[in-house]
Parts: sequence; C-alpha cells; structure tokens
Amino acid sequence: MIRVAILLIALLSGGAASWLALGVADQPPAAAVEIPQAPREEVLVAAAELARGAVVEEASLRWQIWEGEIPPVFISRSSRPDAIEAFKGKFTQSGFVTGEPIRDDKLADHGAGFLSSMLPSGKRAIAVRVTAESTAGGFILPNDHVDVIHTVARQDPSGGDSKIISRAILSNIRVLAVDQTVSEGADGTSVVGKTATLEVDPQQIATIAAAEASGTVSLALRAVTDNHEPPLIETDGNRRGVVRFVSGGQTSIIEVPSRAAAPRASSDAQNVAVAY
Repeated sequence: MIRVAILLIALLSGGAASWLALGVADQPPAAAVEIPQAPREEVLVAAAELARGAVVEEASLRWQIWEGEIPPVFISRSSRPDAIEAFKGKFTQSGFVTGEPIRDDKLADHGAGFLSSMLPSGKRAIAVRVTAESTAGGFILPNDHVDVIHTVARQDPSGGDSKIISRAILSNIRVLAVDQTVSEGADGTSVVGKTATLEVDPQQIATIAAAEASGTVSLALRAVTDNHEPPLIETDGNRRGVVRFVSGGQTSIIEVPSRAAAPRASSDAQNVAVAY
C-alpha cells in the first residue's frame, strides 16, 4: 500500500512539473531593449605635432572618429568635408599636439597680417634691438616673458667720470618673435636674433622708444611661475619726467621717474633741461 502511495505522489509531481513547463513555453518572448548607439562622427585633428607659427600642410591634418557630441568649436567632416584642403597653407597661432582637434580660431591666413592676428585686442607689437648678451645669452625664445631694462651713461656735470645707470622700465612683457621667428626651434635650441618683437600696451610704446633713443635696452628672462603677474603700468605715482641733457652742442632726452613727493603743476610729465 505504501509503495502504491509513493508511486501516485511521484506521478502527480511529474505531471505538475510538465504542466508548468508547458505554460512557460507558451508565453511570448520578452521584447529586446534597444540601447541607443552614441553618434560616431569624424573631426579634424593634427596628424603630427604643430608648433606655434608653423605652416599647415595637407599631411599635418587627418580625420579621426569622435565618440559622443562634437563641441561647436571643432570641425566635423559632415559639416566641412573640404577642411583639409581649405586649411592648407595657413599658420598656427598656437601649438597643437598630435591628435588634438583643430580649431578655426587658432589658425591665421598667410600674409602680412599674420602677426597682427596673433595680437590680443588692445595690444601692440614693437621691435627692440637686441644681442645675445642682452637676451639672456640668446636663451629668450618667442612666448617667453621678460623684464625690459634700460641702461644709460650719464656724464657728471662737475667733470668727473660718467655714471652708468640701469633700471627696469617694464615688467612681465611677452616676447612675440625673435627676428622673424615666432616659435622655438624644433629641437628646442635658442633663437639668437638682432631684434625682439614685444607685446605691449599702447602707453608702453613711448617708454620703450625713449629708452632705445637714449641708451641700450636689455631683456631679463622671467620664470614661468611669475608670468601671472600684471605688467608694470605707469600711473601718477610713478609717472616719468623727461630730462634733456645738453653737452657739446648735442642734446639727449632721457625719461626719469618723477618723485612721488615732489610737487607737480599738473599730472603730465615734467620737462627739465640740464646744460653742462
């Protein structure tokens, strides 16, 4: 009797399992969830490292797959398929590393306006005569920041020996170019030239011009960590006067700092004539 009961229980369990299996099999398969694919587009990038001021060639650019949304400043192949041909012959206003997306605002057309396109708004470019000795041994390169030193020899009115006076007239000035080179050499070597083009404010042009006319100008290289300091701007507290030295029938003009405590008839620079 017990054996018959066990057999019936086994048959009932098998039948229930078969019924459940058939019920699951009859259900429709669940719909597959589609995961949206990120847009795949090509953007224009630098095929090799491009230094600041380099000429863009066809081999310098290539198209590269960009995953995700493309920023508006980047150049996509769908929007400008002829970009490589269009950018050929342009200059780079800043350097590019390999694989960096090309931006239209970092390129300039070839021509006389290249340096002017590199100047920020409100700035001016002025060239000064330099030598290897007056440019930190020739190690001052484009895009370095320097202090401008003015050196002048003053004759003693009493007949003694002349005195050599040096002073910093400007600080934290960016070097735009050395001669006609706007970037350092490919091997990182120094660029020794006869002129250095400086980026200055409009009110600093006269200071440099007067310094060159009355003496010599040297450039002192600044540390990169000091480049955040604002350039020296002349204010009423350090406004410079003009001194005319007359000696042997020759007149020389030198700018000198006006003493803050000295009374002034106006805020303009004073003119003082000294004859000896």
